[in-house]
Amino acid sequence: MHPKIFTVSELTFAIKELLEPNFRSLSVKGEISNCKVQSSGHLYFTLKDSNSQISAALFRGNRTGLTRLPKEGDQVIAIGELSLYPPRGQYQMIVRELQFAGVGELLLQFQRLKNLLQEKGWFDPQWKKPLPKLPKKIGVVTSPTGAVIQDMIHVLKRRFAGFHLVLRPVKVQGDGAAEEIAQGIEEFNAWGGVDVLIIGRGGGSIEDLWAFNEERVAKAIFDSKIPIISAVGHETDFTIADWVADVRAPTPSAAAEIVIAEKIGLLKTLASSEHHLRGKIIAQVRQEKNRLAAIYRHPLLSTPYTLLAQPIQQLDGFRTAFERLKPLNRIAEWKKQLIPLSDRILNTLLSQIDQKKERLRRLQEHLTSIHPQNLLHKGYAILFFEKSSSIILSVKDLLVGQTITAQLGV
Repeated sequence: MHPKIFTVSELTFAIKELLEPNFRSLSVKGEISNCKVQSSGHLYFTLKDSNSQISAALFRGNRTGLTRLPKEGDQVIAIGELSLYPPRGQYQMIVRELQFAGVGELLLQFQRLKNLLQEKGWFDPQWKKPLPKLPKKIGVVTSPTGAVIQDMIHVLKRRFAGFHLVLRPVKVQGDGAAEEIAQGIEEFNAWGGVDVLIIGRGGGSIEDLWAFNEERVAKAIFDSKIPIISAVGHETDFTIADWVADVRAPTPSAAAEIVIAEKIGLLKTLASSEHHLRGKIIAQVRQEKNRLAAIYRHPLLSTPYTLLAQPIQQLDGFRTAFERLKPLNRIAEWKKQLIPLSDRILNTLLSQIDQKKERLRRLQEHLTSIHPQNLLHKGYAILFFEKSSSIILSVKDLLVGQTITAQLGV
């Protein structure tokens, strides 16, 4: 039996059907070579190691996660799938995500997440919640055994006695740390028993601080209804948590200073206002006492009728003048004068109406006399063209032998 003879296309598509379903998702580590960016925005390159190489394509839609374009010699991890391109009979890797490997990878991940959250608007000032001026309870999410919690307690005791601090102990580095920190924030929000939250830890390498660069923690901070102060590491350390939090403190001790600063400042302001207000009240009372004493000493108060004498005399004068005017008598006189005047006006109007009626009658008679129908009764006729029924206005409009129609009076 002879083996099946394939066409080139049949063989190519048979290989494609065998290859692609088995390599739908894979990660390949290698070195970038022959990297080219097309005008379409698609990226084509070769992924190689010391023994082999494979063609790869990163399409424009999958480039959004890149912090920079790869260059010759970059060590990367490509995540994607294998595909066979039939026109050339070559297989290649279609890359969905490209991660830079080696030194600086964490920094690149940090920048990528920072860019993503910035695009979402999570760093915008409009989302920043103000810190309470009089926090009764302070929540802290940190390690229970580190120096951080002790430093904060020391600062709070020194600056403001009588505070109430609630600690949610969590891991601050290593596996599961980000999840514990996020859960701590969410539990405080569900409980609702604190006025402000401090999350943080001491300094360390980027790997040590990495839990505070996880998106899980960033989302818990952004969703928090309680204002959050982020205090991670030293003053030069910046994490994603710092960008999303409502306030960033350079150190955990500084966070404790910030959270009670408003309260201390408010107490100082109240003390100053109390002193100022007390002085104003004392001065005002003294001034009013002096004014009251002066009023009591005024001679008019001893003889009150002296104050009323002039107004009483003026009132009597007004009453006398009013009686002399006798307005009702004057009104009656005016009515007598108005009656003849109204009669004359009425007679004049009636006369004018009669004149208008007579003129209207004469106009109607004139119109009746010149009406066309009345003229016909006097022997006149109206001539029309036979076909158009139009009135003939002049003999110049007629032709010899032309038929016309005449309308006579009945």
